[in-house]
Amino acid sequence: MPKATAVWLIENTTLTFEQIADFCGIHYLEVQGIADGDVAKGISGVDPIVAGQLTREELERCEKDPSAKLKLSESAAKFNYAQSKNSTKGKYTPVARRQDKPDAVAWILKNCPEISDAQIVKLIGTTKNTIESVRSKTHWNSQNIKPKDPVLLGLCSQSELDKIHSQARKKAELNESRKKQQITIDLDSKLTK
Repeated sequence: MPKATAVWLIENTTLTFEQIADFCGIHYLEVQGIADGDVAKGISGVDPIVAGQLTREELERCEKDPSAKLKLSESAAKFNYAQSKNSTKGKYTPVARRQDKPDAVAWILKNCPEISDAQIVKLIGTTKNTIESVRSKTHWNSQNIKPKDPVLLGLCSQSELDKIHSQARKKAELNESRKKQQITIDLDSKLTK
């Protein structure tokens, strides 16, 4: 609950918004919105010391030095590492953003055709049926689908898109070279007969 931790840190410490944003993994402006009362209304603060995320000494160290970054306690860091190794990353998309997925699929199909359906599913959290219906223009809303960059829509990060795109390009190049090798082998075998 990063927002609940941010609420507590705003109410009970003299940390800067940047320090809180960095520790909680949320944007600086979101922390400012929490402080202004525009964001996270009704969320009760969670004490990160009681939760075992921070030590009192770490909190005091960062309050004295506004450029210092908060560090998770050792027990919380070990727990987070174990959790990240054991869990698969699920992708939740807010209801308001779900209608953007077909636009993102159309953009990927147009601009990065070498990316496989499975990679698209993983990247933006859609289904293979949606991808196929967008590709074949049988999607129920196909007349309104306009290709839009999934990064700009907030469905994935630029680094995630770049990583998957480069993997897909390498795989396509490898398949192309294998195909050329096979053609060469087939021609050689026909010539020797």
